[in-house]
Amino acid sequence: MSSLPGAGPELMVALDLDGTTIGHDTSLSPRVAEAIHAHLNMGTHVIMATGRGVDGMMLVAEQLEMPDGLSVCANGALTFKRDKQANEPGLNPGTRLLDYVTFNPAAEIEAVATHIPDALLAVEPAWGPRRVSAEFPPGELTGQSIVTPIDSLASDDATRLTVRAPHLSPEELQDRIDNLGLNGVEYAIGWTAWLDISPEGVSKATALEKLRMEHSISLSSVLTVGDGDNDIGMLAWAGTGISMGDATPKVHRAANARTASVEDDGLAVVLERLL
Repeated sequence: MSSLPGAGPELMVALDLDGTTIGHDTSLSPRVAEAIHAHLNMGTHVIMATGRGVDGMMLVAEQLEMPDGLSVCANGALTFKRDKQANEPGLNPGTRLLDYVTFNPAAEIEAVATHIPDALLAVEPAWGPRRVSAEFPPGELTGQSIVTPIDSLASDDATRLTVRAPHLSPEELQDRIDNLGLNGVEYAIGWTAWLDISPEGVSKATALEKLRMEHSISLSSVLTVGDGDNDIGMLAWAGTGISMGDATPKVHRAANARTASVEDDGLAVVLERLL
């Protein structure tokens, strides 16, 4: 942390959402919100970096009362500018699509459907409603979803394929997926039996690197904070990567340091030190 500039225009901060900025129950600590707004008021480049789709990201932006700004969604496949004046066809009101990477997950859908037949599948397109094989557990998805026959889920417009297996533990799902030998994609297991599959070579880190270059910010002036497997890339990439206290050993190893858990306002502890 000592190598980072203090809060202000020379500092770029990328924040995971679930388990980092907000609790796994979607609760928001007033201390965390206050620390984020203190950085925004001082000109720090604060970027949301989440595995969530755009609808889910916007819910957190509203919860935080965030002003217009940048967000990386779908684990790096989508980069948006939050802009209250935006109303572009096919996109969420209040968002402008800056960059996207898509793929066709047909092979992955076939493999998962064959070897984990009870799994729920969701395809997040670059624009338009999400396609799902069946309804997900209540509260797990936000925004519009359309139940779609499994042989019609895949298309070239996919930014993310989500696999949800409520009957498995995260460890059991990891074992099943590892045995599938998926190639040409990136994937990460969440804190529940939730798997995100992304286009090859795409991660939060790749999207954030593009934004860093556009803003001419030194890599040594970049701070990232996260708790999940999908944060490993950005934690290792950043000048300073901080893992949340309740992250797994694999996540901690990718980081330069760790903070307290989300329940103990670990993110606020980090941000306050730079004010």
